[in-house]
Amino acid sequence: MTSIETLPPLTVQRAIQFGQEQFGLPRLDCQMMLLHSCELPIHDRAWLLAHSDEVLNFKAQARYLDFLQRRAGLEPLAYITGVKEFFGLQLHIDKRVLDPRPETETLVEWALSCVADTSRPRIADLGTGSGAIALALKHSLLSAQVTAVDSSADAIDVATANAQRLGLEILAYLGRWCAPLVGQTFDVIVSNPPYVADGDTHLSQLLHEPLSALVAGKDGLDDIRDIVLQAVRHLKPGAWLLLEHGFDQAQAVQDLLANQGLVSVQSRQDLAGILRCTGGQWPRVK
Repeated sequence: MTSIETLPPLTVQRAIQFGQEQFGLPRLDCQMMLLHSCELPIHDRAWLLAHSDEVLNFKAQARYLDFLQRRAGLEPLAYITGVKEFFGLQLHIDKRVLDPRPETETLVEWALSCVADTSRPRIADLGTGSGAIALALKHSLLSAQVTAVDSSADAIDVATANAQRLGLEILAYLGRWCAPLVGQTFDVIVSNPPYVADGDTHLSQLLHEPLSALVAGKDGLDDIRDIVLQAVRHLKPGAWLLLEHGFDQAQAVQDLLANQGLVSVQSRQDLAGILRCTGGQWPRVK
């Protein structure tokens, strides 16, 4: 393993190349970690160009080497830099919450389309984690009342801190799925719940993220089953329930929604063409 004691001083340009060649990391990851090691904004690529021949000081180079080793060990970039862009928002992220994925933006876009013609819609985000979905919805639709729920006190702390930092007002409740929402109904309920099956081989790539935010029983559907059963009591007539799920779970989730009486059940693809989200509408007349 490379150590800071044996590594010669690197220029900015050479440091980026070093991360690519010695650790096999993407250039963009190396650029962002290098900027973070220099205590600069992680998207300031203009600084990298302007200072490409500048030699890193010992502290910055030591931090950068540590970041490279952590990233090579599959730690999410967001945990290393402490920030993640989601739906145009800069969120603060740490190991207490799941690293938001870009495919989840599909869920946000669908939810917004469901309430496009609704005045002051009420939206609930179940299992909010960092608050990514809830805050993206609130930022995109300031008239909405957005409620965020999570069973983790740590997650609620992260989500509320992000809300305060972004100047967005949401309601946050500590509890499991719909349990804190007694007597409340919504125009749309969204959730990106745990949906990885116990023993799934992909878990070996997710060692740094909270297991409780990933795994949901033998088939990965335990939490989705619970959400569907609970959420139907909190949907207004004509409201939508939208769920993110695994690449091979669309049909199973469609069946769960249909069996609970939802209509217009359908699935939508993410940018990679994978059926990533499934939703259904509570009938207007029941």
